[in-house]
Amino acid sequence: MTTILVTGGTGTLGRLVAERLRADGHEVRVLSRHSRPYAVDLREGGTALDDAVAGVDAVVHCASTPRGGDEQAAAHLIAAARRPGVGHLVYISIVGVDRVPFGYYRTKLAVERLVEESGLGWTILRTTQFHDLPVTLFRTLARLPVLPLPKGVPDQPIEVAEVADRLAELAVGAPAGRVPEMGGPEVRTLDSLARSYLRATGKRRRVVRIPLWGATYRAFRAGGHLTPHAVGKGTFEEYLAHAEGRG
Repeated sequence: MTTILVTGGTGTLGRLVAERLRADGHEVRVLSRHSRPYAVDLREGGTALDDAVAGVDAVVHCASTPRGGDEQAAAHLIAAARRPGVGHLVYISIVGVDRVPFGYYRTKLAVERLVEESGLGWTILRTTQFHDLPVTLFRTLARLPVLPLPKGVPDQPIEVAEVADRLAELAVGAPAGRVPEMGGPEVRTLDSLARSYLRATGKRRRVVRIPLWGATYRAFRAGGHLTPHAVGKGTFEEYLAHAEGRG
């Protein structure tokens, strides 16, 4: 039986990764700021982190936040994993982190480099964003009388459960370096996804497409965050039917 530590193991992705690994008979340790016995803030590190990695065969690093601190967290995790000689570190990243000059993407790319230079056996999987990200955006914007969206930006959302399955598979295998990306089954415009969201929720809003400016907008509009590896199966409409309780 393999012992695997999942950081961010109570989050949207990490929770599913932990479930998949347990279902396959592996011992799973869930690390998050409030999940005992491995309640650790990776940005601070410390002896509790050393205890969490002691004796594990692999680490799946899902913990991440756009609010900052990912590089520091990764550095602490890598240092802790080196001490007992953890054999495999799996990191989940985002398609386009090397092409889109968005702050959070730059941070994810920096963490990739830390993983690659860690001296540990490593695997990095990049995926497109999960279905819940545009839904969260639309839910927030739908509070307004109109639903404003950046003009001409495509998206390729993927089902998080499919990503969890792939990470669980990678975690029990040998370190594989940078593996092929995973993208959702469809490339859609944001306004197309928004209209599907409005139909699913029964909300009536006029979608307004707003041209923006800057390098980040140009990179998103050019599809820097998309991948030809459209291996995902679950569609956005299928996600909405489940999430919103509508068929």
